[in-house]
Amino acid sequence: MTKITPGVKRAVILAAGLGTRMLPIARVVPKEILPLVDRPAISYLVEEAAKSGIRDILIITGRGKGALEDYFDYSPEYEQSLEKRGKLEQIEQIRKIADMANVSFIRQKEAKGTAHALSCAESFCAGEPFAVLYGDDLIMSEQPVCAQLISAYEKYGRAVCGVREVSTELVKKYCSLKVHPIEGDQTSFFVDDMIEKPEREDQIFSNYAILGRLILTPDVFDVIRTLSRGAGGEYQLTDAMACISRRIGMTAVAFEGERFDMGSKLGFMQAAVTAAAKHPEIGEDFCEFLKSFAGKIN
Repeated sequence: MTKITPGVKRAVILAAGLGTRMLPIARVVPKEILPLVDRPAISYLVEEAAKSGIRDILIITGRGKGALEDYFDYSPEYEQSLEKRGKLEQIEQIRKIADMANVSFIRQKEAKGTAHALSCAESFCAGEPFAVLYGDDLIMSEQPVCAQLISAYEKYGRAVCGVREVSTELVKKYCSLKVHPIEGDQTSFFVDDMIEKPEREDQIFSNYAILGRLILTPDVFDVIRTLSRGAGGEYQLTDAMACISRRIGMTAVAFEGERFDMGSKLGFMQAAVTAAAKHPEIGEDFCEFLKSFAGKIN
């Protein structure tokens, strides 16, 4: 595992949303627990944080998401059954899930937006810098995206956001950042303003948008306490970061990796197919199936 980074020891995963784009299944199964072959989507985020050297992870959940807690706990009933059948290797795999990191949970009791959800983690963050992972954004990469952002935080000493250039249509659904190139750095930018879900094209600073990964400093909680309701009538974390950007600036990192929107049906299926194609047990056979299936598509 990656050596623990002294400056960033904690991560917060925002997973309290209702998942309305994944209805009807989201009504009875949290979207974060939907399987990519044999693993729930949320496990990829926990693994990313753990591989970035983070050991303490807080997942912000909501009502009806107890299955998330069960997944990261030990399973005595399964272990007893597997032990009787001599399947000790599978017991080890189950234990490895629970031991990957120190995972704890807290509920956002009211759906008031991403800034309100993050405010639930203030005591957990203990006055130190921390990573934030949005539950809807799964990113498969060689180097964990959290690790990429931690490197930028250590280099520039500012809060960091993971970004990509996206279409204008998507900028209006996400956010837009005012970015300036950093001399000698091909993947990082200085940010001095941003806007959540710009309604008009003249409000768009650039086509760079935040896609699900942040390194924030504890002063963000003071800003959150001053926020008014923003887009959608909710307290938006982007609005808090805009205040910080205007005051002292942030760093944007155009991260390496393949990103999937797990809050959408298409994004989920793209991630599921990618995970299946890379799976050590079924990957080869699944790829053969895909080639055969593709030939039948008109």
